[in-house]
Amino acid sequence: MKAAPHPLRGYFYIGCAALFWGIAATLGRAAFTGRLLPGGALRAIDPLILSQSRATLSLAVLLPVLLMRRGAAALGVPGRDLLRFFLLGILGVAASNYLYYLAIQRTNVATAIILQYTAPVWVLLYTVARGAQKPSLRRSSAVGLAVVGCALAVGVVGSGGLRMDAVGVAAALLAAFSFAFYNVGGHSVLARYDRWKVLLWVLVATSTFWIFVNPPWKIIAAHYGREQWAFMLVFSLVSVLGPFSCYFGGLQHLEPTRAIVASCLEPVFSIMIAAMALGELLRPFQTLGIVLVLVAIVLIQLPERAARGEELVVEPME
Repeated sequence: MKAAPHPLRGYFYIGCAALFWGIAATLGRAAFTGRLLPGGALRAIDPLILSQSRATLSLAVLLPVLLMRRGAAALGVPGRDLLRFFLLGILGVAASNYLYYLAIQRTNVATAIILQYTAPVWVLLYTVARGAQKPSLRRSSAVGLAVVGCALAVGVVGSGGLRMDAVGVAAALLAAFSFAFYNVGGHSVLARYDRWKVLLWVLVATSTFWIFVNPPWKIIAAHYGREQWAFMLVFSLVSVLGPFSCYFGGLQHLEPTRAIVASCLEPVFSIMIAAMALGELLRPFQTLGIVLVLVAIVLIQLPERAARGEELVVEPME
């Protein structure tokens, strides 16, 4: 029997996931540019192969561990739920990752991030339309603050700003829908399965998808050396296996809107790590953006007031 949801534990898990993704953003920039750290070098890795290796290498690490600890029989799922896992892996995780990188390629990082992080809006609208949540002023304000905070944090104001391209903007918005989809869908399946089984089958689905998109012989043709493969292994652990295990753990304790608002810590951690590790300046508007994201996270986790306004109640999990 599963333990009762614990909101603080959920926020801790989501915060760890965001920190992992923030580190991964800095490593990803190093992989694309060929500059590992100041004074270091790394042969540039194709973004498509890096995206594919994230899921495949994570699966290669996770599967034998789960087989040894639980056995093959304990990892099986019914066919109906297997289809759900594949939809979650392909339309959620794989699609959001691919579309995000396409958006960066066609626009810029700021445009891709701010459009992808409209996902809290779509999750809120979906849950309200479904009747799973009430459109309270506090929850709506928290979502709005999170989106504005992300925009400021990634440098929309006081820098190059947004760059519009029809394909890039469409890709970023679709990435937001995919991000929202695996938040809502992940929360649903995590109500019935533990996070490790969910993560395993999501990685199976994502890895299968990438095999069709980019067959193995294309990866072999890239002739990557040991340094590149070592980097991709570390990157897969930091950008997929670690953060998604934490994120799914968070979704077991938080409803989707709260979880996805808390995930807005990712761009905050990204710019703070870049400032510390790469010496990038933290501008005043970015600092304001960080503060707004933190305020949004505090605001959305506060319990809603009862209808008569006399006492505070915590909403039940969906």
